[in-house]
Amino acid sequence: QVQLVESGGGLVQAGGSLRLSCAASGRIFSINAMGWYRQAPGKQRELVALITSRGSTNYVDSVKGRFTISRDNAKNAVYLQMNSLKPDDTAVYYCNADLFALGTLGAQAYWGQGTQVTVSS
Repeated sequence: QVQLVESGGGLVQAGGSLRLSCAASGRIFSINAMGWYRQAPGKQRELVALITSRGSTNYVDSVKGRFTISRDNAKNAVYLQMNSLKPDDTAVYYCNADLFALGTLGAQAYWGQGTQVTVSS
């Protein structure tokens, strides 16, 4: 079994910062890309930031210059540093990993349970 466990969400005022963490555990052979998605009420889930196994990153335009994604391959972990937060960033944030679990035939996507981020104006 593979689990992704997130932490670090909460309530913050506009202009503030939060750092999200996500750790993958279980029978993992390898992890390819890891990323953060978010879903606001009434909206579709969107990709916020992605980081490949080699460290290449990609961001949705609305967070460029404010958010930074990083990962620690030794810990099977991915992080999202969120600065200059805006009310529009309010959403449930989900961790995602494209990983190859032992006993399976190939890589597939795994999701965390989600963590709420609320930015007040």
